[in-house]
Amino acid sequence: MSTLLLNLDFGEPPPKKALEGNAKHRNFVKKRRLLERRGFLSKKNQPPSKAPKLHSEPPKKGEIPRGEGTRRKIPPFPKKKKTVASSNGSEQSMDKKAAVSWLTPAPSKKADSVVAKVDLLGEFQSALPKINSHATRSQKKATQKKSSQKNPPQKNVPQNSTQGLSENKCSGASQKSPGKMVAIDCEMVGTGPKGHISSLARCSIVNYNGDVLYDEYILPPCHIVDYRTRWSGIRKQHMVTATPFKIARGQILKILTGKIVVGHAVHNDFKALQYFHPKSLTRDTSHIPPLNRKADCPENATMSLKHLTKKLLNRDIQVGKSGHSSVEDAQATMELYKLVEVEWEQHLAQNPPKD
Repeated sequence: MSTLLLNLDFGEPPPKKALEGNAKHRNFVKKRRLLERRGFLSKKNQPPSKAPKLHSEPPKKGEIPRGEGTRRKIPPFPKKKKTVASSNGSEQSMDKKAAVSWLTPAPSKKADSVVAKVDLLGEFQSALPKINSHATRSQKKATQKKSSQKNPPQKNVPQNSTQGLSENKCSGASQKSPGKMVAIDCEMVGTGPKGHISSLARCSIVNYNGDVLYDEYILPPCHIVDYRTRWSGIRKQHMVTATPFKIARGQILKILTGKIVVGHAVHNDFKALQYFHPKSLTRDTSHIPPLNRKADCPENATMSLKHLTKKLLNRDIQVGKSGHSSVEDAQATMELYKLVEVEWEQHLAQNPPKD
């Protein structure tokens, strides 16, 4: 009987099979870790292995590599509080929470991160009004200092003095201002059929003191038939450079508007100007009874300017063949009015004329 020899090897399995088993295990571990990261499986506590980790991922921020098991999170370092300098030099701290952790995308963790962001925004907004209020207060103080430097405080004035000033102002306003009084006199020429229409050819205006405000020759819009030189003093050569009637009228009305106008038989002047002045602002020396009384004439009589000037001012006007001077007549009219100004104004105040 022949002998049967068996060659049995009880050593390690072939290296190929061992390598295949290790590869399967590694794939299993990778899939399980992936599912754990995504939250489908709970983490399994395994003892740390001393063997080096194959295809290991670099450790993320805030973690320490711990082998194939779990990763332990390191609490973040507390950040320094940010300070904001206000305008008055004081510093205000604005607390900012730490960065939101990068935990696995579980629903509870996301809610925590959203709450943390909302809290951070609320703290930032709550700090802003305080800063703005401090800034506005400092700006107000700066403006108050500047205004106090420019306008120093005035001394206390007693009430009696202020009352006296107000009474003086009221009394001054009630009185007639000389700057609002003018005297006017116009010279006319004859136009129209046979020169019977009186048209304006010269106008003179003086102020309360007799200073000339306006004195111009005026060209009528119609053809001149009679220059009336004996009374008006107008000649043909005066019309060469005369101001057209429309332009002159506008200039004259700018002076007369709103003023007290003094004149002798002034209604004729207004008619030549094609203008109506309020009666309350008109003083006609041909119809002032106190003037006639001073000149020993009937109160209701209409006296000529030449006669009143000679009788009351002892002056001769409208003399000679050269004609009248409208400037001289206007000045004489203002002087006659001044003789009875107080008396006549009191009478008009008690009996105001109706327009």
